[in-house]
Amino acid sequence: MNNAQPEAGEWSTFLQDFMKGKRVFGSWYDHVNSWWEKKQSYSNLHYMFYEDLIEDCGQEIDRLCSFLGISASAEEKERVITSVAFDSMKQNKMTNYSTVPVMNQEVSPFMRKG
Repeated sequence: MNNAQPEAGEWSTFLQDFMKGKRVFGSWYDHVNSWWEKKQSYSNLHYMFYEDLIEDCGQEIDRLCSFLGISASAEEKERVITSVAFDSMKQNKMTNYSTVPVMNQEVSPFMRKG
């Protein structure tokens, strides 16, 4: 669906190349691990995990606000929770890539099942 990327080819070949870091932008694992290591020595990095957001989005928003040194009203928190719900993001042109010309939504929507 991403016309800026080379043709993915067969799934098994793509997966093997991805795991070896032989795709565009290199190794995803190296990228994530390098930031995880920096987290140990830099206090200005904040990790959020998708599973935690699904389990208790309000708590994760509180943690993020604490990290940023801000407070959110109950109304602001609820607006964020509503806005970041998968179905809301799927419909939002700012998050679903439907306005990005290189993303071919006819092949597959960027956001599919959630």
